[in-house]
Amino acid sequence: MSTIEELQKEIEEIKERNRRVELDKAWETSWARKAIILVLTYLVIVSFFHFSGLPDPLLNAIVPTLAFVISTLSIPLFKKWWLNGRR
Repeated sequence: MSTIEELQKEIEEIKERNRRVELDKAWETSWARKAIILVLTYLVIVSFFHFSGLPDPLLNAIVPTLAFVISTLSIPLFKKWWLNGRR
């Protein structure tokens, strides 16, 4: 049988886990994360275009970057639609 101290320790561990999960969820939905993804994606595509010898890599990298970011931003909408179809 569990003692009160053991139960209190378990409750504190659950609360700490919930805090970590909430922070992780906040990061996943934050605009800071989305902006970082946008910038890093753009830099990777610019680098690829530059080293591939394609013309105007700074300008031409905008379209694939925006396409990628839009696709990642639309995932929550499709997830919600999919989940509603499962209920």
